Amino acid sequence: MVPAPFLPDTSSWGDEGLYAAWLGHSTVLLKIDGRMVLTDPIFSRRAGVHLRVCTMGLRRRVAPALAIDNLPRPDAIVLSHAHMDHFDIPSLRKLAHPETRLITACGTSDLVPLRRRFRAVHEAGWEEGVRIGSMGITAFEVNHWGARYGSDTWRGYNGYVIESGRYRVLFAGDTALTDRFRALKRQRPFDLAIMPIGAYNPRIHHHCSPEQAWRMANEAGAERILPVHHQTFPLGQEPPHEPIERFHEAAGSQADRIAASRIGEQVRIL
Repeated sequence: MVPAPFLPDTSSWGDEGLYAAWLGHSTVLLKIDGRMVLTDPIFSRRAGVHLRVCTMGLRRRVAPALAIDNLPRPDAIVLSHAHMDHFDIPSLRKLAHPETRLITACGTSDLVPLRRRFRAVHEAGWEEGVRIGSMGITAFEVNHWGARYGSDTWRGYNGYVIESGRYRVLFAGDTALTDRFRALKRQRPFDLAIMPIGAYNPRIHHHCSPEQAWRMANEAGAERILPVHHQTFPLGQEPPHEPIERFHEAAGSQADRIAASRIGEQVRIL
């Protein structure tokens, strides 16, 4: 495992504006007008089945851009689905805090460790939402699946729209190509769309390609796009840097809309 190429400086983030740092895989730290939101946290060295003494699964290629002990306390954690590279039990155990709310997909809250140590654990179905002060977090349908162990197919899977004041953020979780992002477009665009771009080879029916991710983000009306779900774990057969290279090719002359390309990069949107 190699170090992250960049280390975000969250101490410089103010209480006004929208900040985002890609910490690795689908883990993004957001600060929206002073409130911290963390997506699909996984800080473990492996993604897989957690046993008492170790985790059996895929080995991490790049270390998290922030160690979990150095992470600012999130006001909310959003979990897209129960797959082990998105719903990491050891990370959630360390993040449990009486002032942190956890929002997760239907049929997945039983997996949350130390759930009584969180302020609240909310299961959100599609079109259902949770309010945290002035912030709203609403789940929407994506094209994926939610089973953690294979047979538990009742477990849900979500994308999320996060809105606070003048900012809108889209977190797609995991998704294959779908036209459901078109329904998210309104007169008010998304300031940032967090889109998965890796693990499409050979599982294109479960994970979108970089070109499809670019298309869906544009269909949703995103101004800036943060590509995730690549470079961190060897989930697909594509080379590690192929997804981001193809994403830049898809963006073409609009590559300045890509918020980050390497783990640890951060973006500020006023």
